[in-house]
Amino acid sequence: MKELIEKKAIIRQLREKILALEGFVAHPDGRQPDFGLGAVNAAFPGGIFPTGTVHEFISTTETCVAAANGFISGLLCTHLKKGGTCLWISTHRRLFPPALKFFGIQPHRVIFIDIRREKDVLWVMEQALKCKALGAVVAELRDISFAESRRLQLAVEDSRVTGFLHRWMPRSESTLACVSRWKISPLPGQPEDGLPGVGFPRWKVELAKIRNGRPGDWQLEWRNGAFRHVPVPKQVVPAPGLTKKEQHYA
Repeated sequence: MKELIEKKAIIRQLREKILALEGFVAHPDGRQPDFGLGAVNAAFPGGIFPTGTVHEFISTTETCVAAANGFISGLLCTHLKKGGTCLWISTHRRLFPPALKFFGIQPHRVIFIDIRREKDVLWVMEQALKCKALGAVVAELRDISFAESRRLQLAVEDSRVTGFLHRWMPRSESTLACVSRWKISPLPGQPEDGLPGVGFPRWKVELAKIRNGRPGDWQLEWRNGAFRHVPVPKQVVPAPGLTKKEQHYA
């Protein structure tokens, strides 16, 4: 029995070392923040949203850009609770700063840096990711090469700052060194109990790539300051040869 326990301990240590080499490093005090992603956590190694690494978001339309910025803001809500400040870098700011309050973030916790040239966005992001005093860095740009993304990943391996790389309408979806790739699409909100309005923000969250994890897609809603999983209704496949009325009573 003792030998079996020792073998399990060795296997656990080896797994931790492999995950560390791939960018998954445990929080210094042993605790990891719970982002409230629910069923999405099963896709991550260890069942925990990876911090201290770079996540890639791809948006192919303006509506997806807004949806992704909202989803990232929801992640920042939890991430900034442990302290620090976020830098939000872009050439054309697509986020309305007062809207951050809806996601539980005080606007003064986010510093916006507006860059004139897109090629300078990567340089600013790389320098920001090296600053251990920051909690997170968000950068909006269009295209990036693998070598450039590798520099970003090397920067966070020392600082443990979490980076969110939001690519809007990229020319190609080439492979990057980021630990994950997300695609966020807006969904119609559901008004509550027949009350007027548009309902809470909802998204289709697609995790297209996750290193050493399991990709998938889910529907999430931002309600009362936290993510909430929205069950996807099962589609009933009608039996062949039945009329609509017969299908209703089938």
